[in-house]
Amino acid sequence: MAKVKKAPRPKAQTPKGFRDYFGPEVTERAEMLEAIAGVYHRYGFDALESSAVETVEALGKFLPDVDRPNEGVFAWQDEDESWMALRYDLTAPLARVYAQHRNDLPLPYRRYAMGPVWRNEKPGPGRFRQFYQCDADTVGAASVAADAEICAMLADTLEVVGIPRGDYLVRVNNRKVLNGVLETMGLEDDAQRDAVLRTIDKFDKVGEAGVRELLGKGRLDASGAYIDGVGLSDAQAEPVLNFVLSKKIVLDRIENELGGYKDNTTAEYERLAQVWSVERGPDRQGGLRHTLESGQILLRRTLGFLNELVGASDTGREGVQELREIADLLLAQGYGPDRIVIDPSVVRGLGYYTGPVFEAELTFEIFDEKGRKRQFGSVAGGGRYDDLVKRFTGQAVPATGVSIGVDRLLAALREKGRSGGTVQGPVVVTVMDRDRMADYQAMVAELRNAGIRAEVYLGNPKNFGNQLKYADKRSSPVAVIEGGDEKDRGVLQIKDLVLGAKLAESASLEEWKERPSQYEVARGDLVAKVREILNQWA
Repeated sequence: MAKVKKAPRPKAQTPKGFRDYFGPEVTERAEMLEAIAGVYHRYGFDALESSAVETVEALGKFLPDVDRPNEGVFAWQDEDESWMALRYDLTAPLARVYAQHRNDLPLPYRRYAMGPVWRNEKPGPGRFRQFYQCDADTVGAASVAADAEICAMLADTLEVVGIPRGDYLVRVNNRKVLNGVLETMGLEDDAQRDAVLRTIDKFDKVGEAGVRELLGKGRLDASGAYIDGVGLSDAQAEPVLNFVLSKKIVLDRIENELGGYKDNTTAEYERLAQVWSVERGPDRQGGLRHTLESGQILLRRTLGFLNELVGASDTGREGVQELREIADLLLAQGYGPDRIVIDPSVVRGLGYYTGPVFEAELTFEIFDEKGRKRQFGSVAGGGRYDDLVKRFTGQAVPATGVSIGVDRLLAALREKGRSGGTVQGPVVVTVMDRDRMADYQAMVAELRNAGIRAEVYLGNPKNFGNQLKYADKRSSPVAVIEGGDEKDRGVLQIKDLVLGAKLAESASLEEWKERPSQYEVARGDLVAKVREILNQWA
């Protein structure tokens, strides 16, 4: 009889493109989500938890990674032969939810949602196939007041989670302005328009020269492969580039104007000089130190230039007017150019959105893996998408929203030293006599009932040193010890593990050497003494 082969043991490894999250990371994320939810709730948004699985039809347009199975989603065929997929974002499920329950929901419907999403994309450094998103959307409000509110809420959210004013900027653009530019150019072919949108979306990667080449005949990429261009003439490509480079062109004009002043003491010169200094001077801050007056000058000139670009296009002029209204609404609420600015260089996502587009950028510098300084970059984005619900209802339903990349935001806080520290573990009640487990469980119950996180050591109690090593691995702040002698005398030993660790690291510091790291207290003072130690390290 042939010997039956044993099945090989499975490999203990996470699937490619996924990762495991342990206690401190999970705690950090939960605390951040709670803080963000608090802001959203304060703005009047209601929580929504929709299914993680949607029908392929409901998800609609897939992701652009078309060389992956099912074009970027994790999908499977159900027993009734219908196709199901894990959600790849939180917006497509919202459209389905609203279309399905619209008769029971208020209009406008304001909701926020938080949770994991899954994308069947090629993983890379810092790019995973499962990650968290945190969205807030308003469905059913056509007014740009809804867009302005989202921008204000985004600014407030960043500050609440620990990004101070001066370390971020919310930038706002409008898809309608670009549509107006394309109309003025006479570009009516939808395929060519879409190609233009995809091309300028690459501005951050290939720069002005690269976009210029891609709008024309094409270019060689870094691998040496030739990428076909859109096929615009130089004259056609110029207005598109002028739109993307609007802020640069406006600042060039201001710089030229400053050079033409004969009297450098006039108030107008000083106002223009302040705009130039903030944006281009040696201490430039990208708009973060604009006075209200100089910020208004830059806004007024930027909107004026955009009106030049869109010419007689009604769509384009409507887009410029919407940007002006958003700026006015935000200013009325106290959100000036130090927090939110109109910036036509925001081009990411213009192919998806139908109106205002916004992006939150962190402006502080970090060092990359090669030791080079760079700005941290974007952590959130959103805009108006008035056509999404129409797929289900056949009727246009206005909608606007924002999505925050939770993992990126956590990474930013770690870079600034505002997150990523050791999460305090539980108080550990050690076990000196396994026959007295009931006594130790009574102690831990007292601590828990007082709101103190605590546990009894449940390993082998034979080696007391191992119990303290366990407490150290758990980042425990306090260990409670009661042997037979302490039991007979009605006392406990309370060991301050945080102080003990500091003494071990810096034994020369007199301020700590003089403090006891272990206390003997009456059994009845257990909770009071533990709380006292915890408070001093809070």
